[in-house]
Amino acid sequence: MFDNICKYLAETYSSDIASWLLGESISLTQVQPQELAVEPIRADSLILLEAEGLLLHLEFQTKADPQIPFRMLDYWVRGKRRFPDKKIRQFVIYLRETSSNLVFQQAFQDDSTYHRFGVIRLWEQPVGKFLEYVGMLPFAILVGQGDKERLLQGIAEKIDHIDDLNTRETISAATYVLAGMVLEENIIKQILRRDIMQESVTYQAILREGRQEGLKEGLKEGEIIGRKQGLLTIILRLLTRKFGTLPPKLHTRIARLQIPRLESLAEAILDFESVADLELWLNKKK
Repeated sequence: MFDNICKYLAETYSSDIASWLLGESISLTQVQPQELAVEPIRADSLILLEAEGLLLHLEFQTKADPQIPFRMLDYWVRGKRRFPDKKIRQFVIYLRETSSNLVFQQAFQDDSTYHRFGVIRLWEQPVGKFLEYVGMLPFAILVGQGDKERLLQGIAEKIDHIDDLNTRETISAATYVLAGMVLEENIIKQILRRDIMQESVTYQAILREGRQEGLKEGLKEGEIIGRKQGLLTIILRLLTRKFGTLPPKLHTRIARLQIPRLESLAEAILDFESVADLELWLNKKK
């Protein structure tokens, strides 16, 4: 849901995003992530916007990710290959406050390879800029360390003064979703008019997309669980047939193994001559 909201705001209000990040209002158009693909990429989190002579790459993150530095280098190389004459600006924007040192990483370095990118931690930003631009209002609730309830009230007042109804509905809906990171739902409901958000066509589309992605993730997770359970059942049957009933502690240890280790265990069983061999195998490092 957060990914969908951020992506929609960045693509719909790109000139506001440009004013904030680049210091000037530039008309940007969307670039399809597939245009950079040599091999599959995480297109769900990738936001690419282009203008004459410029490619803007944004990554909104709700949590720290150790793979970010390499990913930024990877996307820079893909972007430069596709748009060799464009200057590439990259920003990782962390939405949720964390004490992880990973959110301070702003470069990839490996031997002689060095690549630098911009990093923005919203909770450290001054709120003023976010209240200047309509497209930035939903992010304002994540900015700074002050009274979030009072801040949301100020944002709601700004939203109420938006003339265009559809824009007002959409910005209100996006604010509602992002505010969920820092405020209780009952407080948000008291301040923002939920009926206006629910009438927003854009909000409903974002909700549907979020549900579909959630369903896909759920199906994928269910598939993994089912595969693991199938492997576990076969392995325990083989071990029981070979050695009889296993001690409960071994049963528990096997059940905690991940799929790759279970697959290795299924092959190793053929070489086991006793339960002791099984214990030795389990004690080995991956």
